[in-house]
Amino acid sequence: MSRIIFCDFDGTITKSDNIISIMKHFDPPGWEPIKDQILSREISIREGVGKLFATLPSELKQDITDYVVETAEIRGGFREFVDYTRQGDIPLKIVSGGIGFFVEPILAPYHLEDHLYCNGSDFSGERIRITWPHACNEQCSNDCGCCKPSLIRKIADQDAEKIVIGDSVTDLEAAKLADLVFVCGDYLEEKCRELNLPYRRFDHFDEVISYLKQTEEVVSR
Repeated sequence: MSRIIFCDFDGTITKSDNIISIMKHFDPPGWEPIKDQILSREISIREGVGKLFATLPSELKQDITDYVVETAEIRGGFREFVDYTRQGDIPLKIVSGGIGFFVEPILAPYHLEDHLYCNGSDFSGERIRITWPHACNEQCSNDCGCCKPSLIRKIADQDAEKIVIGDSVTDLEAAKLADLVFVCGDYLEEKCRELNLPYRRFDHFDEVISYLKQTEEVVSR
């Protein structure tokens, strides 16, 4: 049996959620109620993220990019984790509810651009408009934005061991399709426990590497 890994970006590869960090720093009027509606699932992720960025003027693009690149902290062990997957020929897909204009420069040192799936953006108008190149297919009605379960169904071989790494509400539907979930956030851990999904808590990517190495022999049988 082969393995394939789907890893979230905000709050997983980075230690904090960059969208929330952007909103807190630039503090556009009305963003907090939108955030609360997303977390309570009152509105969809696609609708909520679109509304959040629509509160920001397009002229802030470079300021936002510079801010995120300067402040984003990569979770410990991520470079070693990328190296481990490459050495073991394990497909690693970065599936992000974030936006390419700030995700791509953060991930540039790891050369993962061909394995990144995230939302796009349009700065031609007065306000930032988010685009959705990986929207839900006919099997998903959650209006995800970047639809992680649709990507898993599209990319992963049916008999592959599917591993999801994430932290929050944007990872929940993907976690439901996983053979194993590595969790680094309280929200996703609580939901995995509630839904009886197979998961392991981690704080450092070395813990993920260690567990995957321990179970390599079982998977290869």
